[in-house]
Amino acid sequence: MSGHHISSAKFLWGVAIALFILTFLTVAVTWIHIPGPWNVIVAIGIAVVKATIVALFFMNLYWDSKFNLLLFIMSLVFFLLLVGITLLDTLYRIDPVPSF
Repeated sequence: MSGHHISSAKFLWGVAIALFILTFLTVAVTWIHIPGPWNVIVAIGIAVVKATIVALFFMNLYWDSKFNLLLFIMSLVFFLLLVGITLLDTLYRIDPVPSF
C-alpha cells in the first residue's frame, strides 16, 4: 500500500480503552477462583489478545504491507519453535544427581 495510515484520536482512544479493560480482566482472573492451571491459561490468552491488538493497531501492521505481517508472524512461529525445542530438552532430561 502506498502512503501512511493516520488513525483518528477516537479510534486510538477506543483501542486504549479496550487494552485497559483487558488489563483489568487479566487482574480479575487472579481474584476469581478458576481451578488448576486454567487461570494461568486464561490470563495468558488475554495477554495474547492484548499483544495482538498492540501489534495490529499501534504498530500499524493492520494497514501495512501484508509482507510485514507475514514476517512478524513467522518470527513468532520461529520463537515458539525454539522455546518448544528447549522445553523438549529440559523437561525430559534425567537428573544427574537424583537426590537434589
